[in-house]
Amino acid sequence: MSRKIGHTEAQYRKWIKEGRGAGDNQDYKPWLTVYDAPSDGRVHRVFGYKSKRTHHLLSDLELSVFYLLEWREDVLQVKEQFPLEREITLELAESAGIKHPNVRGVDQYLSSDFLVETTSRDLPYFALQAKYVSSFEDQRKIEILELEKRFWREKQIPWKIVTEQEIL
Repeated sequence: MSRKIGHTEAQYRKWIKEGRGAGDNQDYKPWLTVYDAPSDGRVHRVFGYKSKRTHHLLSDLELSVFYLLEWREDVLQVKEQFPLEREITLELAESAGIKHPNVRGVDQYLSSDFLVETTSRDLPYFALQAKYVSSFEDQRKIEILELEKRFWREKQIPWKIVTEQEIL
């Protein structure tokens, strides 16, 4: 697994060309794979019975959330490592006075851990970010979560943080 922090414009162009962050069910390709991003712990590649494809999960917490989603009857599909449109997150960062993630002069794409599609008319989609409680001690991580929250609010899709405390 790569331990590099940050990605280049060339990598992003390649990923877009590969169709990452696009597709449905078995054709969905996650924006990040277990090989692309540093992890706070163990990473997992697990087969999804609904999607009929391998899911890339970057922590034990993401794995737990995935299993809970996978076995819910109302869940149609789970898209993990779902990319947020960079143009929108850049605008949101500027309007909020939050520095957009940038590594070596490259504005980074943000992603949500899960975008979930359901059969519910009241809640057809929702987004989740799985975070360990200890990550809230880092002000920068909180700022990035605020950008993610604002992104989904603009898209009118409910967004929630899930911690290990809710999984227990």
